[in-house]
Amino acid sequence: MGPESSPGNKRQKVSEPEAAKPASADHGMQEAVPLTTGRADSASDYSTWSVQQLMKLYYGRLFPHHDMFKWLVYGNDSKHPQADAAYFHRREFCFTLDGDIFVRYQSFKDGEELRTAINNKLPAKIDIGPVYNVDPKHRNAYAGLEGNRKFMPVERELVFDIDLTDYDDVRTCGKGAHICNKCWPLMAVAIKILDMGLREDFGFKHILWVFSGRRGVHAWVCDPRARRMSDEARSAVASFLSVHKGQEKGATRLTTSTGLQDHPFLDSAYQCLEELWIQVILPEQQLLESSETWTAVLAHIPDAQVRQGLHTSWSSQSKGGDSSDLNTARWNELLQKLPNIAQLGDKKPSKAQLAAAAQKAKRDIVFAYAYPRLDVEVSKKMNHLLKAPFCVHPKTGKVCVPINPQHAEEFDPVHGVPTVSQLLKELDQSELNTGSADMKNQWKYTALQKAVWDFHDCFLDDLLANNKDELAKKARKAAAQPTTKW
Repeated sequence: MGPESSPGNKRQKVSEPEAAKPASADHGMQEAVPLTTGRADSASDYSTWSVQQLMKLYYGRLFPHHDMFKWLVYGNDSKHPQADAAYFHRREFCFTLDGDIFVRYQSFKDGEELRTAINNKLPAKIDIGPVYNVDPKHRNAYAGLEGNRKFMPVERELVFDIDLTDYDDVRTCGKGAHICNKCWPLMAVAIKILDMGLREDFGFKHILWVFSGRRGVHAWVCDPRARRMSDEARSAVASFLSVHKGQEKGATRLTTSTGLQDHPFLDSAYQCLEELWIQVILPEQQLLESSETWTAVLAHIPDAQVRQGLHTSWSSQSKGGDSSDLNTARWNELLQKLPNIAQLGDKKPSKAQLAAAAQKAKRDIVFAYAYPRLDVEVSKKMNHLLKAPFCVHPKTGKVCVPINPQHAEEFDPVHGVPTVSQLLKELDQSELNTGSADMKNQWKYTALQKAVWDFHDCFLDDLLANNKDELAKKARKAAAQPTTKW
């Protein structure tokens, strides 16, 4: 069901909230850009406008301010006796203004004040920080204090960040900022595996997945238990879910088991990865076509003679025929040769050890190339900032839209993500067809409608219901406390 019609980079300059200049032509805006989008008789052409020049129109007419507030207030905007009226006011927001001006420790008493600030300052990016024990604007008043009296974060969603640049040793379709439908499956399977682990192994229910606007994805785990986790607990969860530990001797170092069995979560992950590896990643990235890429694959086989035998065999083969067939055939040949492993270092291994080594080599290759590669530093600290959903990426113009984790493989990051210029053109067209667009929730006249509905369907609606349950639970707990009244 859709919603009802209701309301880490280097910076050039760091500025305090009170010193931030209001948005103006100095911040990249055309002078006196109106909140009407197009002419009365035709839709406007925004192709010559910069992304920053479109922010006034986007924030003023399309950004889902109300839905974002309902998420981040966690039910504390209600009149329930257990609601914390100051909760939202203690949340940190960070605006990156045009010109790379970084404004941290901003706070707002309610959603309307936040909306006004966004519409006035027109940030190129909005980052969301933690909820502190006091209003972050007043943090300097608590400098030097100790214990619970010092300025410190008390709540923050457990967040995860995955970027395709961390897969550049896997991708042959492109590097760096490149993204296409050949490498997106790496992101799709990362979403599925991490979502599975967070739900099944940790019991979390309220998880929001968001496209970063360019080449990655973010996850927000919003259960009360997740928001109150200590830095040590966050680090433990991130370490559990991450198996990549860098490179060593040409192979990826992994934290998978060296014994006969992996953790059940890794067994489940492998079941997801193996099919994707054989049917999609291996043929699409053509990893066994050239010695430059297959050498890294073979480095996970512990027996040098087996490695050399495969290298010699593949070097002598022609590349004629279908590329996917060639990669699949070579992978099958590798699997046939793994039982020939006879050496494991200097010691003479048993048959059981050799069989386990062959199985482990196969699994290690799949994990090394297909398992999610987390930026664990993003997840470890409660006070780490993360870009808000529905921001617009300043270089691509794409909106950071939610992703349904159950259909992550169907998400199209190239052609399926709306750009701000596209949305404004659609809004113009809706005005031409209907006479005038409803000034509330104007996203519903554009492709952003699906993104907002996904936000509700996959995340917000269940979270709102849970917020009510949490407040009721607090009320029951308060009622059960002993009282001195007679």
